Amino acid sequence: MTEVRIRASTPEDLDTVLAFWKVAAEGTSISDDRAGVERLVARDPEALLLAERDGEPVGTVIAGFDGWRCHLYRLAVHPDLRRQGIGSALLAAAEERFVRLGGRRADAMVLTRNETAHHAWGAAGYGPEEQWRRWVKPLTD
Repeated sequence: MTEVRIRASTPEDLDTVLAFWKVAAEGTSISDDRAGVERLVARDPEALLLAERDGEPVGTVIAGFDGWRCHLYRLAVHPDLRRQGIGSALLAAAEERFVRLGGRRADAMVLTRNETAHHAWGAAGYGPEEQWRRWVKPLTD
């Protein structure tokens, strides 16, 4: 099996990413269109991380940092390739990015009904903050 490569998405990847999300992402967002993703990449070219194997997308995560908080969105792994460490590798890359930028805590938007995601986020060290309905993990001591 070929190694997974993680890199920042480029504007040329956006149609591929949008098509990938239709297969791999749970739920949809108002921003899941070309204009929304173009804005993201234009504003922060390193925020949309793409995992590839043999040049094909196998996973994504949006690792957005606004200078105050670190936010994770669209952690998606191809359904046939789950539980192989792709999601963990994407989260590690996102967390490394946040620490480099000075972030201290990351939160994730996780659908309440997505029990599979709850297990994945918990295994990665994140936990729910029920009063906020978000998942949080400290990134520094």
